[in-house]
Parts: sequence; C-alpha cells; structure tokens
Amino acid sequence: MANIGFIGLGIMGAPMAGHLITGGHTVFTYTRSHTPGAILEAGARVCASGAEVARQADIVITMVPDTPHVEDVLFGANGVAAGLSAGKIVVDMSSISPVATKEFARRINELGCEYLDAPVSGGEVGAKAATLTIMVGGSEAAFATVQPLFELMGKNITLVGGNGDGQITKVANQIIVALTIEAVGEALLLAAKAGADPAKVRQALMGGFANSRILEVHGERMVKRTFDPGFRIELHQKDLNLALTTGRQLGVSLPNTATAQELFNACAAHGGAGWDHSAMVRALEKMANFEIGQ
Repeated sequence: MANIGFIGLGIMGAPMAGHLITGGHTVFTYTRSHTPGAILEAGARVCASGAEVARQADIVITMVPDTPHVEDVLFGANGVAAGLSAGKIVVDMSSISPVATKEFARRINELGCEYLDAPVSGGEVGAKAATLTIMVGGSEAAFATVQPLFELMGKNITLVGGNGDGQITKVANQIIVALTIEAVGEALLLAAKAGADPAKVRQALMGGFANSRILEVHGERMVKRTFDPGFRIELHQKDLNLALTTGRQLGVSLPNTATAQELFNACAAHGGAGWDHSAMVRALEKMANFEIGQ
C-alpha cells in the first residue's frame, strides 16, 4: 500500500479519492472547499496545503477545474512543488491545456520527479462507479507505477504517449461528445416537431448504426427534461475553449466545434451554465420555438 496525495475533492475528486482509500491506501487530502464528511469518515488525512500533501505522499494526484487552478496548486505559494522531493510522481487528472501541461511537466521533471497527465471521461456517474476512462500522457515507468491506482478509479485506461498526449486525447473526446449531443438534439427535435414520439424514435435509433452512449443517456435526458448535472455546461465550455485555442495554435480549423460552443454559450446566456451539457438541446429548441417534451 502507498501514501497517496489527492488535491481537489469536488464532484469528481471526492469519489475518486474514496476509491483509493477503499483500496487500502493512505490518502492525504487538501481542498480549498469543505472536505466531504464521507471522505473524513473513510479515513482521509487532511493537510493544510499542497506542499504538506507532497511531503507526506509518494504520488500526488490533482483534480481541479481548469489550467490556472492546476498551475496554482502545483506552483503557487505552499503548492505541491514546494513539498516535492526527487523520485515522487505528480498525476494531474484535471482537464486542462495540452500546451500548458507540457510546461508543467517540464517544471516538475526539473525537480527530479515524474509527471503524468491523466484526464478522465465518464462524469460523476463514472467517478462514483469507478468506471472512468483515463487517458494518460507520460513515461512508461511512471505509468506502470500509477496504473494500480488508476485501476481503482477507472476501467478503460490507456497510455497514449508523452506528456500532453493525455490532455489532447481528452480535448478530442470532448469535441466528439459535444458534436454528438448536438446531433442527437437536432434529430430528436426534428422528429418531435414532425409529430413523432421522441421517446419511441430514440428507442428505434438505439437499435441501429446511430446508436451511441450519448443517444442512450442524453437522449433520454432530452425526452424526460432532466437537465440536472451530470457534467455542467460551463465545464464543457471550458473544454471546447481548450479545443479551439489549441486548434488556433496548431493552425487547425474546427468549425463544428465552434458551432457547438456557440450553442453552449446561448444556453449560458439563458442562465444555463449549471445545466447538464445535454441541455444544449434547449438552444436548438429556442431557435425552433418548440420543445421535444411538448
């Protein structure tokens, strides 16, 4: 069993840290918000800073919202870097900039430590069920060391390549998810406006080539009007911003990603930043002056 650090105990981080504790590891935690009672009851050892976590743990995992948060957690005052010693491993499981990730890895490597970027897909449901998809960038040696921990949190675990490759894989994932939500929304909206029962249309489509996890889960949300997150629109906006920014940096045009982002922007403008991302369909419904559930 290992001494593990876990920083960020939000909707995703709390159950992930819980699985590590259940797996028999000693987990040192730090979060700027309230530490969940369930984590305390499970035996988490609460620390006063990221530096303290790094001093206590051999492997430090971060799970925070965005690129600036990771930078602050790692390199800010009393951050993780201040408590690291040679031979330790930093694992960032947040979804952040692939370009910034490479710089963060370089700075951690200069301290004699390994760095893995290991963003996840699967949302709150996957975090609670320990079925997350984990996309990893970094060295094979570091991956082999951390893999048993990943297996406590997820099912589909892939070492994609070097530092930054995990994050670019997550960006690609979020493009596919957003565009598929948009496609499902358009299809069900068209069917409903034409007078067909959208629930039965969805059921029929799930038996054919159009079937997908998005059609199964988010198509049902659209029909039943259940838009509590889940995965918040504001977080998907952040991920698509990473995609569009990286595309500009690389000279790659992402026209449909931009369209999906504008639909999320429209939802946010109507007070929907906190809606589940399946509620993108509401922007389409506004333009059609018709709701699928009518």
